[in-house]
Amino acid sequence: MYKPTLIFDFDGVIHSYTSGWKGADIIPDPPVEGIRKAIQDIRILYNIIIVSSRCYQKGGIKAIEDWLEKYDIIIDGVTGEKPPALLTVDDRAICFDGKSELLLDKILKFGTYMQIQQNQ
Repeated sequence: MYKPTLIFDFDGVIHSYTSGWKGADIIPDPPVEGIRKAIQDIRILYNIIIVSSRCYQKGGIKAIEDWLEKYDIIIDGVTGEKPPALLTVDDRAICFDGKSELLLDKILKFGTYMQIQQNQ
C-alpha cells in the first residue's frame, strides 16, 4: 500500500530541545510530550522522514537514530536532504498564504511555540 511521505523536523518537534544546541551528536532532552503516540498514529497513513541539519555533521544521523530507539519512536528514515513530501511539520516554519506583501512582517514577528510560551 502506497503511503505519502511527511517530513518532520527533529529539534523542537520530536526532541523537546529545551537545552538548546549542544552539538550534532548530543541530544540531551526528552521527547515533546505526546509526540511518540502522535507519530505512531500518523504512521498508519503516512511515512515519516526526519529531516534535520544535524545530519550534515559527523555523528548526527546516528545520534538521532539512537535517541529515537531510546524513546521507542519509530519513523521511516532520517536524512539531511528534503525528499518529496506531502507536507512538513516544523517548529521553525511559516505557512505561506499567498500574501507576499505580508511575508517580511511574518518573518520579523516569528517565534517558535516554545518562545511564545516563554513570553506569556
